[in-house]
Amino acid sequence: MFLFAGLGNPGPKYAGNRHNIGFMALDAICRRHRLGPPRRRFQGIAAEGEIEGRKVLALFPETFMNESGRAVAEAMRFYKIPLENVFVLHDELDLAPAKLRLKKGGGNAGHNGLRSITAQCGNEYWRIRLGIGHPGDKARVHSYVLSDFAKAEKGWVDALGDACADNAGLLVSGKADAFQNRVHVFMEAQGFADPKMVGEKA
Repeated sequence: MFLFAGLGNPGPKYAGNRHNIGFMALDAICRRHRLGPPRRRFQGIAAEGEIEGRKVLALFPETFMNESGRAVAEAMRFYKIPLENVFVLHDELDLAPAKLRLKKGGGNAGHNGLRSITAQCGNEYWRIRLGIGHPGDKARVHSYVLSDFAKAEKGWVDALGDACADNAGLLVSGKADAFQNRVHVFMEAQGFADPKMVGEKA
């Protein structure tokens, strides 16, 4: 079994926040592959199904971002999911908006959700880094990630979720290396390859 964990904060207050782009992308994957129905499990909302004939659990932790590892660890223990079969979708300040990078292991770059998962589960899981850009001032980071995406950003946010959903089969089929490239090609085709276009096309 594979585990896809989206990171974010629960509740309508946070639903549109930049910090919740992991939830948004995972929701796109659930819709595209008809995972579900969603149920309250593992200190979160979980949906099961198949992608490319392989069993998948989609998990939206409801522990708040800083305690995401508790939910992920509980699901992993229950299904005996190996760490190399875990994909975590999360916001990334150090990537430009609309960009995606895939990496196995590595540092947590100050991301409290990743730090919690690493502490509870280990470090060698896959990170699906969804770029949200940086506000330019470290003092503004907290308010920036907890503010909603602007209307002008909706186009690329939705497109990035669609790209993840379209190519999720590569992740469970042992073709993770192709995933990042396919997402880039998709975003380029949608007109979001040029940073200047991210706001203009939306």
